[in-house]
Amino acid sequence: MISLKEALKLSQSEILNLRKELKDKIVQDRALGAYVEQLTNEELNESGDGVPIAIKDNIQVKGWSVTASSKILQGYVAPYDATVIKKLKEVNLSPFGRTNMDEFAMGGSTETSYYGKTLNPLDRSRVPGGSSGGSAAAVAGGLAIAALGSDTGGSIRQPAAFCGCVGFKPTYGRVSRYGLGAYSSSLDQIGPITRSVEDAAILYDIIKGHDTKDSTSFSGAYENTADKLNPNRKFSIAVIENYINDADEDVKKELLKTIEKLKSAGHSIVYKNLSNAKYDIATYYIISTAEASANLSRYDGVRYGRRAEVKNLHDLYAKTRGEGFGEEVKRRMLLGTFVLSSGYYDAYYIKAQKARNFIKKEYEEILKESDIILLPVAPTTAYKFGAMSDPVQAYLGDVYTVGVNLAGLPAISVPVGKDRDGLNVSAQIIGKAYDEQAVLDGGLVLENITKE
Repeated sequence: MISLKEALKLSQSEILNLRKELKDKIVQDRALGAYVEQLTNEELNESGDGVPIAIKDNIQVKGWSVTASSKILQGYVAPYDATVIKKLKEVNLSPFGRTNMDEFAMGGSTETSYYGKTLNPLDRSRVPGGSSGGSAAAVAGGLAIAALGSDTGGSIRQPAAFCGCVGFKPTYGRVSRYGLGAYSSSLDQIGPITRSVEDAAILYDIIKGHDTKDSTSFSGAYENTADKLNPNRKFSIAVIENYINDADEDVKKELLKTIEKLKSAGHSIVYKNLSNAKYDIATYYIISTAEASANLSRYDGVRYGRRAEVKNLHDLYAKTRGEGFGEEVKRRMLLGTFVLSSGYYDAYYIKAQKARNFIKKEYEEILKESDIILLPVAPTTAYKFGAMSDPVQAYLGDVYTVGVNLAGLPAISVPVGKDRDGLNVSAQIIGKAYDEQAVLDGGLVLENITKE
């Protein structure tokens, strides 16, 4: 598959040929289910005639049905373009297909989608990760040059790791959230999924920037990163030893090999520990579900989306939401409503916000002594469908990624090896807030040493 860097150099006629080739591949490999259109047998959604970029089904594209892979949004057609979509179109990139996802980005396997599951291109008996599983599967399966996903607690980095591609989560606020279907507003961040670190930097440079329509958008200086990528940069790297030791044996083995390669390449390695990751998980699920409870209250059958057939207003709310939301979304909304309720707000939500501040400070202290942090993306490689039937067990799959979102830091997932079944193992690089360059340079260093 052609790289994004190469695709940007194509003539218009060559781009049109590329679009046709991709469309043919997507139709031929419907079984993968990376795109909503593959699961519904609909015509592929397109907007413009530029270099094709796959778009997660929670990012607004004018004229498209955008549903966040939920039953409750069936029939909704986006009336405007998200800011990231406008930025793509300004440089002759075009939205090309809606990628499947966990419903409202709630899940880590893309199994909660209303449309059905996406398969992992590396082993179709296994999950592609989530919630941006469709985006990762499309890129890894050769059905997309690059894709946009959204990351609330690892939803770009984890599927990229499961499918063997690169997933980049920028610092919170660096990429506008205007036009992104909200799950948890203080955690959500749009980012690229690509085949290489360089392509991730190129796509990030295109979509980044301040946006007056997003009150959380970063208003400071922005610099391009792709033209400054430095594969020879030497880093002081903090390795989170307790997280590596707690990972699956194959993941641990590949990361330890990677660390030795980094040492041999002249990088300085220091070993650090973070607090038990169970605190990150608890904090994340209290804050994210509380925000989801508020954000998803707008889906009531009155303003847009699917409406149940009823005779009074009370039944309209109850039946529309009861029929329209899947089990995982209901579970998280109920949890969020509970932690915000009278008598529990102080005990859970306020305490979680204090814990969030503690987690942020832990990362900041380590980053005062080192340039970047290295740790696993997930405790295991891609697991088989149905293996995580217990919701709590599934939540623990986010154990190494949610802290980054709580702290608002940039991070990248880069393939570094294989497990005994030939599945991908990735390492995660985390950097200081607004230092995307160091994270991307660190990712490029990882990418290069694993190719040697």
